Order: sequence, then structure tokens, then C-alpha cells
Amino acid sequence: MDTLAFEHHLTSAQGQGRTPVGAHSVTVGGGACCDRIRFSVSLRDGAVTDAGFDAAGCGSAFAAGSAAVTLVRGRSLLAAGRIGASEISNELGGLSPGKLHAAELAADALARSLGVAARAQAPVARVEGRALVAMSGGVDSAVAALECARAGDAVAVTLELWSDVENDGERSCCSASAVSQARRLAHSMGMPHFTVDLQSEFRAGVVEPFIAGYVAGETPNPCVSCNGHIRLDALIELADRLGCEYLATGHYARIAELRDPDGPLLRTAADPGKDQTYMLSALSPNSLARLRFPLGELHKPAVRDRARAAGLVVANKPDSQDLCFLAGTDRSRFLARHGEVADRRGAIVSADGNQLAAHNGQHRFTVGQRRGLGVAGEAPMYVLDRDAASNRVTVGPYEALRTEQVRIRGVKLHRSGTTVDRVKLRYRSTPIPGHLVGAPNAGRHAALTFELAEPAYGVAPGQLACLMSGETIVGWGTITRE
Repeated sequence: MDTLAFEHHLTSAQGQGRTPVGAHSVTVGGGACCDRIRFSVSLRDGAVTDAGFDAAGCGSAFAAGSAAVTLVRGRSLLAAGRIGASEISNELGGLSPGKLHAAELAADALARSLGVAARAQAPVARVEGRALVAMSGGVDSAVAALECARAGDAVAVTLELWSDVENDGERSCCSASAVSQARRLAHSMGMPHFTVDLQSEFRAGVVEPFIAGYVAGETPNPCVSCNGHIRLDALIELADRLGCEYLATGHYARIAELRDPDGPLLRTAADPGKDQTYMLSALSPNSLARLRFPLGELHKPAVRDRARAAGLVVANKPDSQDLCFLAGTDRSRFLARHGEVADRRGAIVSADGNQLAAHNGQHRFTVGQRRGLGVAGEAPMYVLDRDAASNRVTVGPYEALRTEQVRIRGVKLHRSGTTVDRVKLRYRSTPIPGHLVGAPNAGRHAALTFELAEPAYGVAPGQLACLMSGETIVGWGTITRE
């Protein structure tokens, strides 16, 4: 470690206490010494014209803030996005392991302030072939980024969507630790990286409807809302502001009919076990026209092989299994903490109304559930319905879950309804053949009915109905009771 470089920034800190005119400021905190850094940048014509910081905690935080200011001043926005903890450490003469946390904190503050600045600047002219790559810190998005970086001009971004002390950051794709992992991966590939805080939009557009859905007796699909209306919309807007021609993600999906005058459609992935088109169904053709899915033609083992061949540290990282905001906690506790949904005693009844047991709240159940009912019988019992008003849960035998017709509300069709020949009713379920009643035209419909060619079991109100024509997604809606 070059102690002279460290002492210079500690005793003659650059930009300390300075907030430039028109600056975009972000405060981050954490680390071994409970440090905090407030970092500010101002942009003009795509370049950082000035920067400043304030810090609290150990001396290393002050020195790291000063180093970040020195490195970022006068850089283009994209060049500034390539500055990470290693560059800050090198500016300080090479930090010891015990002080490296300060460089990580300053890099985080810098990346977040640059993200705010990038979202605020006016859109710039698109650069042909430039990709904005959404990175989550996992292997799929890392390989998607690798493919884009090898193809040409690529810029990385990670969204922080949720922060909760009860979450497991290692299992969540949008936590602070995932953001740090994604930034290191992007920089290792030579890409600029920006961090965008979308927590308020995520809570309003995803978490609040999720809570409301369970309160109303439904089983909502938060990932559909996130991808269709919050996350990818924000990323496409950021792509415009960074001059990116398209947005690439690590989803397993493909795009079809790119030249159709009504816009492209989603197509299922080559790997049926990893296909994610169900969760992407709410994307509009206009959004799809800006999207690329580098993993669409790959199977998961091949993705991990590419990651290993490239030496990516996440090559063997397990896939996230939970909803990002439920990682490390459970649904009932989450609803209580964030939605004030308290336990309330209610009845578990048979289809003919006879009380069989009691429960602590209808929000703890979902249609088709078998485990945890506390009801004994000659045959296994399943949840048939939940009534939010009476707080009553109706159970019955498996055959009582059978339905040959599904009612769908808020339907959006990108092609004529006559092309729909199957429907997918749950994320990991097999599409069921059938047709939409009434041959509806393309466009929006308040409600439609889908006649199933074979029965379905456990169709849950609130879940997405993915309307398909062969491998392509023609439209979507929400399963409803009415």
C-alpha cells in the first residue's frame, strides 16, 4: 500500500463537502465501520462536469470518497461507469483488506449517483448495436452480458428493487449484495455499470398489488407486474438515455414475428424447463421490439458451461427460487410486516358448508393447496376457494378442483383471438388446448372465457392466463371468479 497516496486523499480530500450546482446525490451506508458516503455528480453533454462527497465513519471512507471524485471528474458518463472499487483502491495506493470496504462503499455511492444522473439526462442519439444489459448478479444475466460484450458495445445496469433486513441477500436477485456482485461482473468484462434504485416504483406497482391480491382472496403474480409494467419499462427508458439500440436480459425466451406490422410476439425458449415467457407475457409488442434474449436458444447446462469457460465466479451459483422480496422470509410474515395483514380466525368448511376446522386467515392459503390444512379425511383435501369477506376457506376432494372453463379479466390480445389455441394457467404448468369463446378481435377486453379441451385442476383466481398460439404468446389476462 502506498501510504502517501492514501494520506494525500485523507488530508487534502477532493470535493469534500461540495455539492455541485444541479448535482444528483445519493447516500449509501454500511461496511465494517458503519461508514456512510454521500456522493454527488453533475452532468452536461454526457460528461461529469463536477463531483463532491461527504462522509462519516472511518478515515478510509473519507479517502475513498476523495479518490472517487478525483477519478470521475471530467470523464464521460460511460467512462465514469467503469470506475469500481479496484480503481478507487488503486488511486489510494492499494488498500489493505481491512480498508477495502471503503472503496466498495465509494464505488456503490458513485454507481448509484451516476444511475440517478443517467435517468435524469435527456435521451441521446442511439448508437447502432449498443446494448443495455440488465444484470442481477446471477449466472444467466452474467452470460447474457458476456454475449453482448463479445458482440460489441454493451452497457450494464442493475436495479435495486427491494431492501429488507429480513431478506436473504444471497437468494434475492435485487438486493444490495446482488447489485455489488453484478457490478463486479460487469467491470470484469470491461463494461460500464450503473445502479438504479427503483424501490419506490416497485413497492407501488408490485408489492402493494401483491398485498391487495392476497387480502382480496386471490393469488397474484407479482413477477408479471414487475416485468410487464415496472422493471423493463424503466430499463427501456434508461436505454434511450444511454443511446442503446436495444435492451438485453438473461431471461429464457425468444422473439417471433419481428417484421409483423402489429409488432413482435414472445416465443417460448428452446429449453422448456427454463422457459420464462409466462412471466414476460404482459410485455407489449413495442417493448419486445427493443428487447433481445441472448439465452433464448440455449439450455441451462450450456449457459453454465459458457460461464465456466469465461471464468465467471457465478458459474455455479444456485438459481434464485423465491420471489425476490420473499427471499429469506415467508409470505404470511411478509404480509403482516408490510401490509398489516393480521391473522384472523376463520372457518375451514366443506363444499356443503359444514365446518371442518379453523384457520388463522384466508390469506395463508391458495386454491389447489393440500398441505397445512389441518383437516383429516378418508381422501386428501384441497383448497377449493377463499372468501375474503367471510374469511372462509372451502376445501374438498381433488376432483372438485376440476374445471373446463376459465374466466379471464383485463385481457390484452396482440392478434385475433381466433389464433389462440392453448392457455397456460401457472408458471410451471403445461399449456392446455382450447379456444376463446366468441372469436374476439385483437385489442383490450374487459373479460373473456376460455373453453378448455381437457379439464384443469386448481385454477387460482389472480394468476395469469397466458394465451398462446403454438409456441407464441398472443395475449394475457388475469384469472377471475366471475
